[in-house]
Amino acid sequence: MSRPVLYLAVSLDVEEEGLFGGRYARRGFSTANTASLARLAPLCERGIRPTLFCAHSVLADTASRPALAHLRDRYGAEIGAHLHHWNTPPLTFDGPAADAALADNASSVPAADVPAPLMAAKLESLMAVGREFQSAPLTSFRMGRWDLHKNHWPLLAQAGIRVDASVRPLHCGATPLAGPDHFDAPGNPYWVSVGQERIFEVPLSVTPLVRPLPGLVRRAAPGLRPGFKNWGALSLLPVYHPLWAMQAVTRLFAARGGQVLSLTWHSSEMMPGGAPHLPDAAAVDRLMSKILAWTDWLTSRWEVRCLTMDQLRETLGAQAPDSTELPRGGAAGCGDWTYPPPEAP
Repeated sequence: MSRPVLYLAVSLDVEEEGLFGGRYARRGFSTANTASLARLAPLCERGIRPTLFCAHSVLADTASRPALAHLRDRYGAEIGAHLHHWNTPPLTFDGPAADAALADNASSVPAADVPAPLMAAKLESLMAVGREFQSAPLTSFRMGRWDLHKNHWPLLAQAGIRVDASVRPLHCGATPLAGPDHFDAPGNPYWVSVGQERIFEVPLSVTPLVRPLPGLVRRAAPGLRPGFKNWGALSLLPVYHPLWAMQAVTRLFAARGGQVLSLTWHSSEMMPGGAPHLPDAAAVDRLMSKILAWTDWLTSRWEVRCLTMDQLRETLGAQAPDSTELPRGGAAGCGDWTYPPPEAP
């Protein structure tokens, strides 16, 4: 008897250190954590094909490039783009003096506060350094801090992005400056149409603890949506959940028709001391052992096909729905997880 099939998308945000203390460095940052990408070897030897979403800080650092190239060339990893708008040039359109006047660190970096022309210029800069490293365009993308808003979709399409992985279902900021509205996003991949272009979205795996809860909140208590992720849902984030919770999320997700498991963490979380919650080598070893244990558990129960983000697009794109074909939960559901077609005159 054949086992049910699950697709697995493993991704890492490969970026500078220091992002978990409420400080966002515009300059003076370190990308020493990229040396710790070697810890992915046991996973890759099990057939994992990771997508490495690389920030400008990493792609522009010649010392970081050999680690990226090794995973790409030996294990088939995909190199994707990861926009940290707070330190991706240009910092402003006002010249070097204005850039120099900015503090070395920012404490708050809402993407909704960045004008679209400046965001487009930053995205162009990121894609250019990625193309210079890769000798080919980068086509998969994740916005820093999952802070993807509706007005960013045309910028991604213009930059040549074919796959996005910035959407977190059941997450919603109380205001745009607090974060985007992804609450009503589907759990399985879908297409976002932007004019004549289409972007394949691979959302993070998030599932409600009780299946009817999101609908009840949407209809009866929409004000609870911003906090729902803290009490009503679980995400497949290995740094924050024990093994049993990761297994529970997986079971629920698969039982409810989930097709693609999206598992992600950060490169700095594999470097001892690279993040406050992983202060030493023992903590990092426990994290990597947990991810390996979950992977082994997963493959013992399902037929697992691990693909990069672009391979998922090629494999599942023909059967994925367009976001305009999906329910949006009423007015509240017309969120940042999709881009609507122009209204008829």
